[in-house]
Amino acid sequence: MPQVFPHISRRRALQGAAAGFVAFGLLLWWLLPLGEDPPSGTIVFSTGTPSGVYQEYGERLRTELSRDMPGLEVKLLHSAGSQENVRRVATGEADFTIAAADAVQAYQLQHGSGAEGLRGVARLYDDYVQLIVPRGSDVTTVSDLRHKRVAVGLPNSGVRLIATRLLKAAGINPQKDITPVSDGIDTGPDHLKNGDIDAFFWSGGLPTNGLSELTRTFEFRFIPIDGALVTKLHADGNQTRYYRGTSMPESAYPAVQQGTSVPTLAVSNLLMTRDDMDPRIIEWVTRTVIKSRDDIGAHVHSAQLVDLRTAIYTDPLRLHEGARRYYLSVKP
Repeated sequence: MPQVFPHISRRRALQGAAAGFVAFGLLLWWLLPLGEDPPSGTIVFSTGTPSGVYQEYGERLRTELSRDMPGLEVKLLHSAGSQENVRRVATGEADFTIAAADAVQAYQLQHGSGAEGLRGVARLYDDYVQLIVPRGSDVTTVSDLRHKRVAVGLPNSGVRLIATRLLKAAGINPQKDITPVSDGIDTGPDHLKNGDIDAFFWSGGLPTNGLSELTRTFEFRFIPIDGALVTKLHADGNQTRYYRGTSMPESAYPAVQQGTSVPTLAVSNLLMTRDDMDPRIIEWVTRTVIKSRDDIGAHVHSAQLVDLRTAIYTDPLRLHEGARRYYLSVKP
């Protein structure tokens, strides 16, 4: 005999079913706009260097985009980093990219080709500056890098931009007082381990795979970048206003940090495009970026920080109209 619940009326049961249907409908709309065919075509996404966060994020996002838009082909391009990424999108070589806010503003202030057409899609996560030396090194501050062989990032990378500014703030001429080496996260760890360089700068999300892998084969430590140095950077004016003093949490690289945080600076990363991109594609891409946070974040830890409440703050870029449509559609 079927079980009977006399205290639940037919009307209440229907109301509950209706509420469940509405909730299910809203969930479907969040995941996929009902009654709308996904955009198709081809887009180019400029990423970063192998072993870097930009590259891994780009690969994971491409997978998520293919699920939501099966007819959209996403081509990935390796790059040196933020500065090259900004230029590529501005000049039409790429349609989307990730770049640090300071590199975006530097391109705007230099009146780079196409700078006026750059637009924001979402603020993603912060890059942390990481200055790495062998555990037995005599370097304890940025100023101690004088006369050392220092990897300052690839040309046209965001690392190069920040490293140059930090060295100058510490009273070091990047061309005369050190031996600058053009290493990125793909080559810097091995060159440090082999003794070819004394230190290297990296700016990326936490943790970065290239450094996590290095912890398994080589003993190194991080050089603190203290608040006084960040204050000197801010004294340079508008170009450095995107840097904020912070600390790398002890959980970033536990084997190296051994329960201690490391003073440093951070800068926000922006997903960006151009104003001539189809608003419909931008709206769909924005939706995928937000809803795939947890899936991507399971592999790219820094992606867990993508937040609908802060994604709209893409300063110094204005939001693309397509991204604006999406954020307005989900506004509480």
